[in-house]
Amino acid sequence: MSSLLIVDDDVEILALLKKFFAQHSYDVAVATDGEAMWAAIAQQRPDVIVLDVMLPGQSGLTLCQRVHNELAIPIIMLTAMAELSDRIIGLELGADDYLSKPFDARELLARVRAVQRRTGETLKPKGETQRPVIVFAEWQLDVTRRELRSPEGVMIPLSSGEFELLLVFVDHPGRILSREQLLDLCHGNAHDAFDRSIDVQVSRLRRKIEPDSKRPDIIRTVRNGGYQFSPKVSRR
Repeated sequence: MSSLLIVDDDVEILALLKKFFAQHSYDVAVATDGEAMWAAIAQQRPDVIVLDVMLPGQSGLTLCQRVHNELAIPIIMLTAMAELSDRIIGLELGADDYLSKPFDARELLARVRAVQRRTGETLKPKGETQRPVIVFAEWQLDVTRRELRSPEGVMIPLSSGEFELLLVFVDHPGRILSREQLLDLCHGNAHDAFDRSIDVQVSRLRRKIEPDSKRPDIIRTVRNGGYQFSPKVSRR
């Protein structure tokens, strides 16, 4: 049974979602603020966290950043319909997906399953017991362990969204990929993420792997085309 932690200060929403996900074979924990969230994580580490942006005390964005930095648990942010800036900031801070309020519980279920599927397929690739270590520009990406190491051997934390995007790039070196192609390759063609989300993910990756993120050479921007992963790629 998969475990899910839902963090929202609306107790009615928590009760409804807890019942709904329990009916779909999820072990659900709930929390109304950051303190309760950390207590729930200490008791049982969830497979996915659904996190509202607007919370008493520490905001969901602050909590998202800490979870991303310390635990790397996939996060789906809940945002107000009009707050596009919250979605962009959430992606910047490490969220893997977002959903605007009000929403249908079935759509949230689909998002949770999609995040789990992307993570699970990477951890257990079909037809292989272990995938190779991918090397580019002296960086090393261990696909099985989901670990990225710098040329100096320092491990660089990646959110699942960043990892999936980097994996798409190393699988298509030298090819110009449009935003729509990147969305399809990362999330499937049924995903309705907005184009800006890819730009945000690329920006985050650049800050982690480029010598100078303001003058990127590894992930290049192609005018009116999209993005191109320029280094040669080898596999060990």
